[in-house]
Amino acid sequence: MAEGKEDFPVDFQNQEDPRRLVLYSDESILVVNKPAGLLTVPDGYHRELPTIRSFLEPQWGRCWIVHRLDKDTSGVMVIARTPEAHRDLNRQFASREVHKVYHAICAGSPCEDEWQINFPLRVNGDRNHRTVVDPVQGKPALTVIRVLRRLACTCLVAAMPFTGYTHQIRAHLSSSGFPLLGDPLYRIPRTFTGPVPDFSSLPIFSRPALHAFQIHFLHPETGQSVEFTAPYPVDFQALLDQLS
Repeated sequence: MAEGKEDFPVDFQNQEDPRRLVLYSDESILVVNKPAGLLTVPDGYHRELPTIRSFLEPQWGRCWIVHRLDKDTSGVMVIARTPEAHRDLNRQFASREVHKVYHAICAGSPCEDEWQINFPLRVNGDRNHRTVVDPVQGKPALTVIRVLRRLACTCLVAAMPFTGYTHQIRAHLSSSGFPLLGDPLYRIPRTFTGPVPDFSSLPIFSRPALHAFQIHFLHPETGQSVEFTAPYPVDFQALLDQLS
């Protein structure tokens, strides 16, 4: 995103042991810490690229994808191991019973420690296929942001999306004047009238600095409330250490 001293590589290496990614497993579900660089679903143009499903299935058997993370987003995912678990988890996501918390490193330092972003969003809204703020044709969207740590010209925030649109967090933060470090697609819009961070002092990061930190849902087999947290990947933690 800006000139800087250091570049951190994307984490995923195809020779990784799939067992290292698994945070929890039983007969119904897998909970994994997806590395950045690994697709959730097959790429339409490059079908040969590995996905989280193709990576896990040789070890764990057939899997069903319930929700997605962008290729370059790391973090926690729940994956179904039975058709019944797949149906129940799909229902929970559709009815917004699943709660997710992302951690992100943003340019700039907001005045408030917690606030809501409720700009209406339109997915695939421009020639770059971005999710854009659109007061006329956009759909209602809500993200709650909480500052966790203020760093050098940046901040670590928790982002809690209450709607689940593609790139919602990235679009909402950039439109608020606090784009993610390393995000080449979502910059501060030209129409933004607030203070703009000084990007020249920020380090280079090789992907959007976004990590799916925590997920909470009802276990599809037992009905019990469960919560899982994914540790930061090496590159994300290294960026935090550098900024600190």
